[in-house]
Amino acid sequence: MNIFEWLKVILLGVIEGITEWLPISSTGHLILVDEFVKLKQNAEFMEMFNVVIQLGAILAVVVLYWNKLWPFCIKKNGGNIVEKYCHMDKIILWLKIVVACLPAMIIGLPLDDWMDENLHNGFVVALALIFYGVVFILIENYNKKRTPRLNTLNELTFKDALLIGVFQVLSLVPGTSRSGSTIIGGILIGTSRELAAEFTFFLAIPVMFGASALKLLKFGFGFEPVQLAVLLLGMLVAFLVSIVAIKFLVGYIKKNDFKAFGWYRIVLGIIVLLYFAIK
Repeated sequence: MNIFEWLKVILLGVIEGITEWLPISSTGHLILVDEFVKLKQNAEFMEMFNVVIQLGAILAVVVLYWNKLWPFCIKKNGGNIVEKYCHMDKIILWLKIVVACLPAMIIGLPLDDWMDENLHNGFVVALALIFYGVVFILIENYNKKRTPRLNTLNELTFKDALLIGVFQVLSLVPGTSRSGSTIIGGILIGTSRELAAEFTFFLAIPVMFGASALKLLKFGFGFEPVQLAVLLLGMLVAFLVSIVAIKFLVGYIKKNDFKAFGWYRIVLGIIVLLYFAIK
């Protein structure tokens, strides 16, 4: 591979790292970028690559939120273990995450191949971008005068988690945005924007690990050395960019709503529709 091919891998990693966490659809953007920036790899590898590099993005959540997520603690005194314990609130949080993952798993696994064949195209992405862009704007207008009933993870019940998980099913359609659909769900059931975004970050961990494992099993592990390097570089770039993107989003939503992302989606969707109409 020449230098331009490696630059393409870096670009794809940057796009994944940014769009995985902002509610503008990472899968949708990668499908659209593939129209203009194509790696010299076969279609089967690229289908797997676009999913598996998300692992790099997910690792950013694990690193940034390790203290909120890791439930097990060991106390030492002079190198000797004096106490082992676990935080039950974190165990319960993981149970809520699992419950929220169930709807997408039950519906998504049987339909995975069908969706790859029928929905992964620019037209579907464009329509989803526009539709959910409008939804974001309408929901923010509706939410403007409401006071959130849920502001912390401990206040989130299993029922709330399941309802957010139902909204996550919408993200199975490319262009919808996994983070966008779960944030919309969170806001509608009464969470604050901060809580909706944070739970979305955590919800991504099992979802993306599961999706990546599924693609790896389909593709197999017989990577050529160049393919393995491409995959690792894409994951590394996605990881580093995700650190920045997550910190940006957390800071942004403390002072702003999601309307800007809604307008971005609408404009991009219209441009994509025009492009495919002219093409």
